[in-house]
Amino acid sequence: MSTIQNKIVVIMGASSGIGEATTKRLAEEGAKLVIAARREDRLKALVESLPNADISYAVVDVTNKDDVQAVIDLAVEKYGRVDVLFNNAEVMPHSPLSETRFDEWRQMLDVNIMGVLNGIAAVLPIMKKQQSGQIVTTDSVAGHVVFQQGAVYCGTKFAVRAIMEGLRQEERENNIRSTLISPGTVDTELHTTINNPKRREWVEDLQRTIGLQSSDIADAIAYAISTPETVAVSEIIIRPTKQVD
Repeated sequence: MSTIQNKIVVIMGASSGIGEATTKRLAEEGAKLVIAARREDRLKALVESLPNADISYAVVDVTNKDDVQAVIDLAVEKYGRVDVLFNNAEVMPHSPLSETRFDEWRQMLDVNIMGVLNGIAAVLPIMKKQQSGQIVTTDSVAGHVVFQQGAVYCGTKFAVRAIMEGLRQEERENNIRSTLISPGTVDTELHTTINNPKRREWVEDLQRTIGLQSSDIADAIAYAISTPETVAVSEIIIRPTKQVD
């Protein structure tokens, strides 16, 4: 029997890319899933594509803590517990700092950092009461290296690394595990959040020529979730073989 089977897993940012691939991967393993994202049509189509899965969906804006709490409450109401929360929603606008794109900066701070904190805040009381649980968060290689036109994005990802390490230290005695997944270039829709046409084209070319598939990341997440409670996979960095940074 899979060690993932019957685990209650909540996935934020599940409507495409890594979230969608992870939903499919964990459904194959028999997890019980509550998936959430902004695009209801995508969520509904994903649920319908998995007719044998035990799966529910909810529309969520991860920047709204009440929305996030409602998703966690749905999982607890339906299943009585939450074994895994996967914080996966993010945006990735790129631009030089000199362009002072305040709206993009705020969006990255709200989605990439506050979205993660909202998820942690919503699920932590449940996991502390259970004295078990795992919080998985998508970071990035950009949380380890800084590149031009990505200073703010990288800053949000460095912050997520710090938050997840703090979570590990604070909650280890409560048997709560934290796992950071740091992908390199992946062929997802994340490039669509880049408003600079030349930069978007550059990222699209990278994704097309050397990028990992979302399923590669889903496999890594499945591994981390499948480990025994005595094992904490704190971080996985997964790059395309030909990626430079």
